Amino acid sequence: MNRLKDKVVWITGASSGIGAMCAELLEQRGAIPVLTARSAEKLQEISTRLQGRHQWMSMDVTSDEEVAQTAARIQQEFGAVDIVLNNAGYGKFEAITDMPIEEYGRMMDVNYMGAVRCIQAVLPAMLARRDGQIVNVASMAGKIGTAKSTSYTATKHALLGFSNALRQEIRGTGITVTTINPGPIDTPFFDIADPNGRYVSNVRWMMLKPEQVAEQIVRAMEKRKEEVNLPRLASAAIRLYQLFPRLADRLTHGIMNQK
Repeated sequence: MNRLKDKVVWITGASSGIGAMCAELLEQRGAIPVLTARSAEKLQEISTRLQGRHQWMSMDVTSDEEVAQTAARIQQEFGAVDIVLNNAGYGKFEAITDMPIEEYGRMMDVNYMGAVRCIQAVLPAMLARRDGQIVNVASMAGKIGTAKSTSYTATKHALLGFSNALRQEIRGTGITVTTINPGPIDTPFFDIADPNGRYVSNVRWMMLKPEQVAEQIVRAMEKRKEEVNLPRLASAAIRLYQLFPRLADRLTHGIMNQK
């Protein structure tokens, strides 16, 4: 049984990287991806690669009005949003003394509040149908903090905390809340996060392939998983960190400080 066939999947941050790859995989499984991002030009280019039923809409996740209008348009055109994939986000790796305070607000507005806006826009209809799935792309950074990522880490901690609380709040309603927590991925994310390439050079040996992460996200939709940690080795490290956080901080400081 193909659980994703004819399911309408709203994807934010779909103009490149993981979001675009998920759209292609979902189409292959018979789903109806709805791609959203700020760049209409990039969305049009991706649309040319999709052969099945799909749609794209230009949208900024930091705009209450645009998010609400997009959600209403999708539900009017397709009848419902079965799955929302909150993938929009960005990061910058700088020391706290170098990061402008305004950047903290901007990053939180995109990475965290962007997801909250989209969820609020579709959750009432999901609750009425007693069915749906919310997939939030967080990060290993949301579980283990590292130097020069205070702003980015904070946004992912917020998204993970929100997701865990929401899961408890709506448990038993037929709606699944899923968090995806990948390590570093070889995508255009680092064009902004690491413009000098130092971090990418240091961690290239452990970087995930974007197609690998996209496949795991779509599989989580198919199986209604509540959490996916990538790579698997990192899951064990996270458990150790949660048991002995201060000891782990001291032992891994040199290894983790790669930015």
